[in-house]
Amino acid sequence: MNPKIVVRNERDGDGNTITEVTIAAFRTLAISNHTEQFIVEALRAADALTVSLVAEVNGRVTGHIAFSPVTISDGTPNWYGLGPVSVLPEHQRRGIGKALIREGLSRLKDLNARGCCLVGHPDYYKKFGFKNVSGLMLEGVPQEVFFALSFDGHTPQGTVTFHEGFKADGRQEGAGDALPRA
Repeated sequence: MNPKIVVRNERDGDGNTITEVTIAAFRTLAISNHTEQFIVEALRAADALTVSLVAEVNGRVTGHIAFSPVTISDGTPNWYGLGPVSVLPEHQRRGIGKALIREGLSRLKDLNARGCCLVGHPDYYKKFGFKNVSGLMLEGVPQEVFFALSFDGHTPQGTVTFHEGFKADGRQEGAGDALPRA
C-alpha cells in the first residue's frame, strides 16, 4: 500500500528542507546545471513564488514545486512558469510529482492564471496537457522541450522570459545562465 501524499503550501521554515530535496532530486541528472536550489532561493527572495508547494509522505517533505510569473513578448498577462519540480530520488515514480503538478495547476487556475509553460521531458509533461506550441518560444531552448498549457483557450505568440531568479547560480546574486527546468 502506498502511503498518503499530502500536498500543502510552503511554510516558513521549509526553505532548508526544500533546498535539500532539490539538490538530491537533480544531483544525478546530466541535463541539469545543478543550480535549481539557487533558483528556488532567488525566487523566494524576490517574492516571486506565486505558488510554492511541498509534498509530504509520513510527515516528511519528499517533494517541492515552484510556479513563478513569466513575461511574454506579445503582452499576454497572467502566465506562469512551472519549475523546478523536485522529488527525492527514493520517492520518485510514486505519484508525488504528479500530485504536485496537478495541485499546482489547480491553484494557478484558482488565481485566474491564463496559462503555464515549462522546460521539461516531452513524455512526462504531455500527460498533463502541455504541448509544444508553434509561435511560442524560450530563447536558447529547443522547441521539443518547451511546453505550454493554456487555461483559457488563448495561446500567446512570442518569446517567453522567465523571472530573473532563473539566472541564479549560487556564486553571486543575479549571476549565471541556468535555463528553467521543470
